[in-house]
Amino acid sequence: MGQDLIRYDVLAQDALRGVIRKVLGEVAKTGLPGEHHFFITFLTTAPGVRISSRLREKYPELMTIVIQHQYWDLNVTDTGFEVGLSFSDIPERLLVPFSAVRGFYDPAVNFELEFDVQNAEAADDEADETASAPTPLAQPVSIGPSRSAEEAGDDEGEDAETERRDAEVVSLDAFRKKT
Repeated sequence: MGQDLIRYDVLAQDALRGVIRKVLGEVAKTGLPGEHHFFITFLTTAPGVRISSRLREKYPELMTIVIQHQYWDLNVTDTGFEVGLSFSDIPERLLVPFSAVRGFYDPAVNFELEFDVQNAEAADDEADETASAPTPLAQPVSIGPSRSAEEAGDDEGEDAETERRDAEVVSLDAFRKKT
């Protein structure tokens, strides 16, 4: 097999992150439609992530937030989003680049995207070891529910777990041309 000089993996992950960007942009303008709400998991140590030291101490690697009833000032840019949330009745402001997002789940329609996001330091170390064979910083790995409500990091997670329905995991290989 030849070397992928076009980097389809990077193009595909950018396109899928564009889905998240578009959805959050619409919600910022018009609010959440119907029963839609989101679980968004991100790397707390990724470049550009801005959270309080209290939250970083509690969630040293991954954090899942819930955009549902109690959020404010959602602002979406080309590179990320900023949102106000309450954690144990303490208001916090979070800034999350889309490149830090590990997962996005909308239980109202059982839609999920997951990304294999590497920590920036780990990516640099790996790049040094395998300079001849670059690996993507993120690539979609599955579509379907995979997180528990306990990972959500918000009181609303318990209710959302009961809303989850069985989903079918779809392999993208099924849609590729066979040569």
